Amino acid sequence: MELANIENLLEKYFEATTTVQEEQELQAYFSQDNVAPHLQEYQPMFQLFTNLKAEKSTRNVPLQPRRKNYLKWISVAAVFVLTTGLFINEWNKQRQAEEAFEDFKTTMSLVSQSFNSGASHINYLTQFEETTNKIFKIENN
Repeated sequence: MELANIENLLEKYFEATTTVQEEQELQAYFSQDNVAPHLQEYQPMFQLFTNLKAEKSTRNVPLQPRRKNYLKWISVAAVFVLTTGLFINEWNKQRQAEEAFEDFKTTMSLVSQSFNSGASHINYLTQFEETTNKIFKIENN
């Protein structure tokens, strides 16, 4: 293998852009005895990778039965309750606003009736004033 090619592959390897075939070329190069002196520092790393690939575990891993996923359903229920609570809160605000508007209309109706009643008394005052003016004009003449 060319030394320049190996150096380019090493650069690509450390940038994580190599293919599997290129990594195998690097493994093959660093597993031989005649490695360039300035690249010998990488030889133990690639030998370790080779050793780790060959290593197999003999430990027995007990598989636990799958637990029912209550957390997922609890979170779904919590979102539902929260959304429902927000909806009811907004609905109550709207209902309270409508009730306040109806109360305002009732109050304004009562005020209007009071003003109308007062206005009818003003008509009586106008008639009283006209009558009074007639009497005083008659007396002044």
